[in-house]
Amino acid sequence: MISVEELYALYKRCSGITTDSRNIKDGVMFFALKGEKFDGNDFALEALKSGARYAVVDRFLLEGTAYRGRKCIVVENSLAMLQSMAAYHRKQLDIPVIGITGTNGKTTTKELVAAVLSKKYDVVATRENFNNHIGVPLTLFRLDERSEIAVVEMGASAPGEIAELTRIVQPTCGIITTVGKAHLQGFGSLEGVKKAKGELYDILRQRGGIVFYNADNEHLCEMVSHRQGLRTRKYGVREQGVKILPATPENPYLKMEFEKDSRTVTIATRMVGAYNADNVMAALAIGEYFEVPFGKAVAAIEAYSPSNNRSQLVKTKKNTLIVDAYNANPTSMKAALDNFRSTEFPEKVLMLGDMLELGQESSEEHRAALQLAMETAPAVYVVGEEFGRAFRTLHADPRQVKAFTDIEALKAYVQEHPIEGRTILIKGSNGNHMQKIVDVL
Repeated sequence: MISVEELYALYKRCSGITTDSRNIKDGVMFFALKGEKFDGNDFALEALKSGARYAVVDRFLLEGTAYRGRKCIVVENSLAMLQSMAAYHRKQLDIPVIGITGTNGKTTTKELVAAVLSKKYDVVATRENFNNHIGVPLTLFRLDERSEIAVVEMGASAPGEIAELTRIVQPTCGIITTVGKAHLQGFGSLEGVKKAKGELYDILRQRGGIVFYNADNEHLCEMVSHRQGLRTRKYGVREQGVKILPATPENPYLKMEFEKDSRTVTIATRMVGAYNADNVMAALAIGEYFEVPFGKAVAAIEAYSPSNNRSQLVKTKKNTLIVDAYNANPTSMKAALDNFRSTEFPEKVLMLGDMLELGQESSEEHRAALQLAMETAPAVYVVGEEFGRAFRTLHADPRQVKAFTDIEALKAYVQEHPIEGRTILIKGSNGNHMQKIVDVL
């Protein structure tokens, strides 16, 4: 079998790496990975014919002998080799790498941190939310001799996954944005979440790295205090005396004010939701550590506009939408509902999808979320089995709450009963595809 070092030497002759046989560019190295519905080994010969220089496979190909041998490289496990080679590639580059994880806010924080650091450095950051066991290695392979700093997002749904990703990334700094009730089906409990996310702290302590932590968050403070010798930098909305200015229907974006070097600083963002203030302060703290001029850091934050259904304000011909439908768990759902309730939006409407992967606590958490939703808006539309069960259990008034089995059912209802002149918060786990409702609003 070929070694990591030997394969890496071949990679250096290539133009890049891909795991998608539909996205072959001349000279790339193709890694054949297995998914639930496909086996990349089946497409290795096609990748070579399309221009790949090498195909890394973990199953011998039974046809196309002309493409076997030097071009088809058989390894024991293609994914494990991809990860090992990414870690080896990372070791070749002596640059700061910031690892980001957390229950909520990690993608937004990653985007803000990258925007701030880009004011001074050549930055490589995780694209979108490619933060898993495949996306993280592919992010590292985007680093080259021009890269000055990396910002790598790491997601997890089970114990041990953050430790595994951190060993690949080898961060010099790290941040856990929050810990809360998410992926409980895998983590088991909030304590399980804290233990799993804390794997980042553990490895950074071993490596002598820096941890940025929100001093307003009691869970994070506890996790830091239990790890003697951990090098830390703290930040926080309360910790730094930040004032959240009132959002209005005319200007619903987060606006914040605080004292910096004996002067009052105002930051006007393009993000909806006071809960994003923590993400802003995290980005400023990391920017300050890496000596990004403060004025440039603020400018980067004010210029950042969210995408991918995260805290987005969308104005259609009929309604004003707050689209926060990429993901949802009890912590982020409560934050979104609290923010929506505290803002004087006219004619409020909620459209909420199930919060997935909550395990045994799912029923209780959906009842709590629906109860809060009914206290927040006069019109509530819920999608999914769990919210449907909560609707029946709470004996919700059907004049206020309407439950639908899936997003297509809700779309059909809205098309038959158009909604106009409303401010609508759309939130739910990505598996509900809540973003599809935007087209009919």
